[in-house]
Amino acid sequence: MKIIGINGSPRKGWNTHLLVEEALKGAASKGAETELVHLYDMRFRGCISCFACKKKENSGHCAFADELLPVLGRVGRCDGLILGSPIYISEVTASMRAFIERLTFQYVTYRKEGGSFIDRRIPVLSIYTMNVSEAQMKRIGYEEKFAFYEGRYNQLLGGPAKTLVSTETLQTDEYEKYEMSMFDAAARKKRRAEVFPLDLKKAFEMGAGLGSA
Repeated sequence: MKIIGINGSPRKGWNTHLLVEEALKGAASKGAETELVHLYDMRFRGCISCFACKKKENSGHCAFADELLPVLGRVGRCDGLILGSPIYISEVTASMRAFIERLTFQYVTYRKEGGSFIDRRIPVLSIYTMNVSEAQMKRIGYEEKFAFYEGRYNQLLGGPAKTLVSTETLQTDEYEKYEMSMFDAAARKKRRAEVFPLDLKKAFEMGAGLGSA
């Protein structure tokens, strides 16, 4: 079994990266082979709408030759996928959004009967980190956004798709250096010490579930 983790955060060693790594450790604990991909280490772009993936001789396969193409090939053969991204300006990061475009559009069909070009099921675990509280997350409507992504993965990758959210994350160890007076630095550091470890535990458990799916 092969589980691939995609880190869509530009910040290595921080919240999203750590949660994706922990989920991969959970999968490995069940005997899965794991791979971690850092999107911000790669040069690639989003879908260019060339429709090569819709051609009868190439249906279901992206043809844009950049550094992401071999990753898409490995994802198409994996047994489970972990997608991690912080929320920037109410969305996943630009690199993660480009990855999602390239991954999913190749499987979208324009056949009357619909369906997906992929002929296997890939369970997906989405991990999101954000600085807002859980109450703010619900008020903003993030839950509906995350449900949309789950639905898309279930439709095109076969699922099942699940979601883990980590709220009120620590942005920096040195709040005093930045114009960040809206945040209580002491409270954030306390939450990082007391609550974030619980999120890591959830990531491990959900990754273990992915590895044994």
